[in-house]
Amino acid sequence: MRIDRLSLWLLITLLLLTGCSHVPASKSGWQQVGTASWYGSDFHGRPTASGETYNMYGCSAAHKTLPLGTRVRVTNLANNRKVVVPINDRGPFVGDRIIDMSYGAARQLGMVKEGLAKVHIEVLQIPSNYTSRYILQFGAYTERHNAEKMADRLRTIGYSPSIEEASIQGKQLHRVRLGGFQSLEKAQGLAMTFRSKDIPCAVIGQ
Repeated sequence: MRIDRLSLWLLITLLLLTGCSHVPASKSGWQQVGTASWYGSDFHGRPTASGETYNMYGCSAAHKTLPLGTRVRVTNLANNRKVVVPINDRGPFVGDRIIDMSYGAARQLGMVKEGLAKVHIEVLQIPSNYTSRYILQFGAYTERHNAEKMADRLRTIGYSPSIEEASIQGKQLHRVRLGGFQSLEKAQGLAMTFRSKDIPCAVIGQ
């Protein structure tokens, strides 16, 4: 019994030291394979798309389309090292990369030195209330380059918006969006901040 308790204590300690939690797999079955990158000090302390402050030493990741708050298991296919992270940001926006890991998560995967790694992503848990999120929209543009200009403007002040394509009444639009806020008050508060900087935006429920 003493040995079992010691083993349990060592296991709990190890999990705490990794800084990344583990959750049981869901039945979503969503998977993706592609190139991962990581981002660090240039964004440390800045707000993420979820509204959280980016901590480069923590375990998190950015993805273009997965709902913010989704938990995924990422496996480095070169060394089979794994890490479980929440998606709290949008990106990467370079080439064909599919996920941007925090520095802390990249260390867990053993990919810091290389910078890039081929990975397998598996969704473990999607927020149960993600369909009732609130987002900020900074316009819907018929020309993508106009959407890119707005997105670049937001990036220069530390935010990571996404550009989503939609077909409305037969017209192709490029919508610049940010966030996935669970609270309407939080979304409205950030919208007021943008408006004070002469950046028009609207709060939209999803």
